[in-house]
Amino acid sequence: MNNEEPTLEDRLRDPQTRREAFAELLKRFSEPLYWQIRRMVNDHDDADDLLQNTFMKAWTAMDDFRGDAKLSTWLHKIAINEALSHLDKQKRHATESLDNTEYSAINTIEADEWFDGDEAAAHFREAIATLPTKQQLVFNMKYFDEMKYEDIAEITGTSVGALKATYHFAVKKIEQFLRSRN
Repeated sequence: MNNEEPTLEDRLRDPQTRREAFAELLKRFSEPLYWQIRRMVNDHDDADDLLQNTFMKAWTAMDDFRGDAKLSTWLHKIAINEALSHLDKQKRHATESLDNTEYSAINTIEADEWFDGDEAAAHFREAIATLPTKQQLVFNMKYFDEMKYEDIAEITGTSVGALKATYHFAVKKIEQFLRSRN
């Protein structure tokens, strides 16, 4: 006889316990997913909308979650795909040059009400904003979220070796940017 409590994944699969389990999922993953998205899009309102989209997609796809990956990995993958789709749409609609797009990203950071104005932090966020999207994504997951390369590989579908190289190049570009600011 098995006296173990059903896991969150098990409760999410069961139509009788799904709503309650999903409320727990929201409570557990809202903040980390919000910050994952926020670091990619730099805007609170966009991040909030994308987080809602992430959870709506997770809810509608719950029956398709087979448990091959960890629940957290699956949710991060949905969130990242939402953020990347949002960024792609922004790029398609942008009529600005690449230099102006970078300038616009930096202005968004500086105008952000959640930003406390620390000059070193501003330069750091500006440096990250200048990275290509893939490098930003990998840097944010490794540096801020302290994710293992294996987990990032599962989320992004990229090899561990390629991720290590991407992270290395991102760090070098950030260092160059920060050196040029001093």
